[in-house]
Amino acid sequence: WEKVSGIAYRIEDMDQLDGVLQKIMALAANHSVVLSRNPLLRQLRIAERLEAAGKFVTSWADESVVRGTQSLADFNKSAFDAGAGITGVEYVLAETGTLMLSSATEGVQIASLAPPTHIALYRPDQLVGSLDEVLSKLPISGSKDEPSPCRSLVFVTGTSRTADIEQILIHGVHGPRETHAILVEDCCR
Repeated sequence: WEKVSGIAYRIEDMDQLDGVLQKIMALAANHSVVLSRNPLLRQLRIAERLEAAGKFVTSWADESVVRGTQSLADFNKSAFDAGAGITGVEYVLAETGTLMLSSATEGVQIASLAPPTHIALYRPDQLVGSLDEVLSKLPISGSKDEPSPCRSLVFVTGTSRTADIEQILIHGVHGPRETHAILVEDCCR
């Protein structure tokens, strides 16, 4: 992950998580954050932690989350205005340091691509060895009448980067300038 310009963390307790989030957000473009709808973010109470730290949080609309936006257009606007986007992931590929995000989690694509800082949280059981292993685990429907839960996948391998004709490498042109991957140990519940 670090070889592809990502920043990695390993969290062993909730105080550590708060410290890392505050450190990242202190460097973000502004104090607003968008959150995808992800069970890990809800389990760790990320929205509440950030709000307690004085951040403005917009969560993907969810019947159990009062702070959720009312429309896709509102969420998209918030994502482009935010300093950071926080998502969970489906899997992390060990062989390439790639985060795999799926549209089965609403808001994950825009929250991971629009803000200048992307923060992805994951558990140890989401770490897999290879792309073949990921593909074998994807829930793909065998029926034309029943769609697959993931309509699309985003593979994130470090920061967005491009090179011009002179081969000058520039980060963050077509996506986040910074990507942070936070491994949240199972002891953090």
